[in-house]
Amino acid sequence: MLVVIDYNVGNVKSVCNAFDHLGCPVELSCDRRKIEAASALVLPGVAAFGFAVNALGSLGSVIKDLALAGKPLLGICVGFQMLFDKSSEFGTHNGLGLVSGDVVPIPPGRVIPHMGWNKVVLPNDMVLFAGLGGEKHFYFAHSFCANVTDKTAKVAYTDYGFKLPASIQKGNVYGTQFHPEKSGQQGLQVLSNFARIANGRGN
Repeated sequence: MLVVIDYNVGNVKSVCNAFDHLGCPVELSCDRRKIEAASALVLPGVAAFGFAVNALGSLGSVIKDLALAGKPLLGICVGFQMLFDKSSEFGTHNGLGLVSGDVVPIPPGRVIPHMGWNKVVLPNDMVLFAGLGGEKHFYFAHSFCANVTDKTAKVAYTDYGFKLPASIQKGNVYGTQFHPEKSGQQGLQVLSNFARIANGRGN
């Protein structure tokens, strides 16, 4: 069963509802035993990076260890940002360090926060986007973005006056800066693809 990490930050219920809509068994939990027994983990979040990391607390090291051991992990929005080394949002805060890179402010000269639909170019070798073609629009809501330096990570980008990383894949670690649960049918397809990965059916 998929477990959505329950740490009282943001959009956990809407993510669960999206998986329920897909008919995918999912449980919202902060219980370490259930997290360890899960087929895969989803780390959502809508909050400032430091607040989210502090709210996650000791579960962060549990999630990191499980991901390093091969359990599929999907980070969404701030959950995506926490996959990286650190963030400069309201001070310097350490992330999970699963993907090399930092979380930095969106460069000036753009509307901030970045909110709304943006087209994402979808690499055909990123399994989260299987069946979606070459590009799709997804819904974003954020003021900081990832500066991906990890040469082993696959990255999908959107154009926001610069190449803004919209999604990453590094082995069994996946992340989306956008909200798939708020992105219509294409977002549901992303979540369905992750469910297939969790069940060992992802390509």
